Amino acid sequence: MADVDNRPNRLQLRKQRTRAALIAAAQGFIAAGKFNVPIQDISEAADVGVGSFYNHFETKEELFEAAINEVLDAHGSLLDALTASIDDPTERFALSFRLTGRMFPLPQSRIVLNHGLALITADRGLAPRAKRDIAAAAAAGSLTVTDPQLAMAVAAGMLLGLGELLQAEPERDSAQATDQIAEDMLKMFGMAAEEAHRVCCIPVGLDALGQLQAAVQPPSHGDVVGAGAARWRA
Repeated sequence: MADVDNRPNRLQLRKQRTRAALIAAAQGFIAAGKFNVPIQDISEAADVGVGSFYNHFETKEELFEAAINEVLDAHGSLLDALTASIDDPTERFALSFRLTGRMFPLPQSRIVLNHGLALITADRGLAPRAKRDIAAAAAAGSLTVTDPQLAMAVAAGMLLGLGELLQAEPERDSAQATDQIAEDMLKMFGMAAEEAHRVCCIPVGLDALGQLQAAVQPPSHGDVVGAGAARWRA
């Protein structure tokens, strides 16, 4: 009976759908690099009224922040799940880097790339996890890094640069390019060449990659709008 009582009612479900539709629309505009889009256009893309927008967000900036945070949170949570069984922090860091790099040929990765260098100081997504693993690897003697924050910034810059390259050159093998960058990065951070090569040759797994791609895929218009042709008023 308690489970039934805790189920959201129709109004709550409608509000959830409206919020999801607005966030999905915002993610689409962010991926397209259209940060100056009017609220009216966002509302139309979400198939909701402008009044509904203001029931959920005070400003466009607040919506865009929520849209980006949702992607970063999904990315970070799944990386945690996919690397939970890995004890070695260097292997954990490298796998997270290699999985993320393999996402960049996908259109939805523009949400991350268009957020740019702000990701370096973000408290969500890959950045805090990379800093944690780099610090642990340095403490274990696997990497010769004196400033984990600085090393994380270098790694983030390499990852973003790789992402832009893979978007510009879709014919390039993203897996090969990502693994090469990851291996070079580990060597730059003080790991022996042979060990860096071994770490970056550990199989990624198609299932893990598929899960990560699905996690950062914005909902389709049909998924988030559903029967929204009548325009939600939540």
